[in-house]
Amino acid sequence: MTHKSLLYFFLLSVLPCLVFGQKDANKDESKVPEYSIPDIFVNLKGQEINSIQDWVHKRRPEIVNLFEDNVYGNIPKALDAINFTTVNEDKMAMNGMATLKEVDIEVTNRSKKNTIRLILFIPNGKNQPAPVFLLINHRDPENIDPTRKNKMGFWPAEEIIQRGYAAATFHVKDVSDDDKVTFTEDILNTLYPEELEKENGMRGLGAWAWGAMRAMDYFETAPEIDSKKAAVIGHSRGGKASLWTGASDPRWAITISNESGCGGAALSRRKFGETVKVINTVFPYWFTDNFNKYNDNEALLPIDQHMLIASIAPRAVYVASASEDLWADPKGEYTSLQLGTRVHREIYNMEGNFPKEINAPGNPVHLPYAGHHIREGKHNLTPYDWNLFMDFADKHYGYKSGQ
Repeated sequence: MTHKSLLYFFLLSVLPCLVFGQKDANKDESKVPEYSIPDIFVNLKGQEINSIQDWVHKRRPEIVNLFEDNVYGNIPKALDAINFTTVNEDKMAMNGMATLKEVDIEVTNRSKKNTIRLILFIPNGKNQPAPVFLLINHRDPENIDPTRKNKMGFWPAEEIIQRGYAAATFHVKDVSDDDKVTFTEDILNTLYPEELEKENGMRGLGAWAWGAMRAMDYFETAPEIDSKKAAVIGHSRGGKASLWTGASDPRWAITISNESGCGGAALSRRKFGETVKVINTVFPYWFTDNFNKYNDNEALLPIDQHMLIASIAPRAVYVASASEDLWADPKGEYTSLQLGTRVHREIYNMEGNFPKEINAPGNPVHLPYAGHHIREGKHNLTPYDWNLFMDFADKHYGYKSGQ
C-alpha cells in the first residue's frame, strides 16, 4: 500500500472524530470558564519552594513524577546496549555545504532490538563542533528526505546549515507509529512490553521522547556535534513530545514547542480549542491511560501545562503559535509560558519578563531564557518559525550564525 493510500485510510478514520471535536470546541474567549491552577512553588506536602536546592531536589522531581503518572507515562531507562552505525555518508551534501550522515541507532533490551534511523546534516568548514537542532518528525517522510530531492519548509535543512547549525531528525515510526492500531509495533512491543500493562505506562508521545533521548546519546559521542548546545523541536503532536523530552532529559539546552496545544504548551483548564476529552478520544494512544480520568474533569488534574514548562528550568524554552490556529489555543500557550517561566525569574533570578498580553504577529519576544512568537496563518511549521528559533538560539548561545 502506498503512502498516499495509507494517508487516505487514516483520514477516513480520524477526520470524522476531528470534525466532531472541532465543531463542538469552544473558540470564544468569553466562554473560557473560571479556573485556578496548581501553585508551582508549593509542593504536595504544602511546603513553599523558594530556593534552587528546593526546586532541584523537591519540587521539580515531584512535578515530573506527576506528569509521568497522569499524562505521559513513565519513560523506561533500562537498556542493555546501544550501538551507532553510520550506514550512509556524503561529505559533499547540499553542493558541498554539509556532510550527510545517516546513522542507525540500535538499542537492545532483554535480547530484543529496535533501530532508529537518524538523519544528520553537519555544516562543512567549521573549526568547532556545531550546535544542533533535532526535529521530532511525525509527518510524511518526504519532509525529511536525506537526498534533498524533496525540500519542505517543515524542515528547511539548507537554511539551518547556512546558519551554522547541524540539522538532525528522525521519524516517529521508528519508535512508535502514529496510529492507534500499530503504535505498539516498535519499542513498546519489542523493548518495553510491560509498559502496555501499566495505567501510567509509556505510550506514543513518551516513546517519541525516548527516541529523541537516543539521538542525544549519539550526539554525545559525535565529535562534530556540540551536544551541550542541542535543541529539540516538535510541531503539534511533535511539540507535545518535545516538551516532554525537555522536561524528562536535562541534557537539552533548548526545548521548542510549535503549536502544541492541549497536552503540550496550552493550559488544559482553559478548555479552549482541543480539550483533554477530545484528544483522549481521537488519539487514545498518545497519553498514558490515567489521563482519561480527567476527561471533562480538568480541574482535578494535580498539574497543568505551565508546570511542564517550569520543569524545564533553568534551561531555555520556546513556545510558538499561529494566529489562525485557535484549536491549539495560542492564548493558553502564552499564559502557560508566562506562568511556567516564573521559575527562571523567581528561583534562578534570570532577567526579563514577557509582556502581559500576547504580542501581535511579527513581534517575537526573545528573553535570555525563553522565547515566544505568534505567526500569521494556520497550523504549520514554516521557515519563518525556524528562522526565529535560530535567532533565539544565536542570542542564547552568544553565537553568530554561520561562524
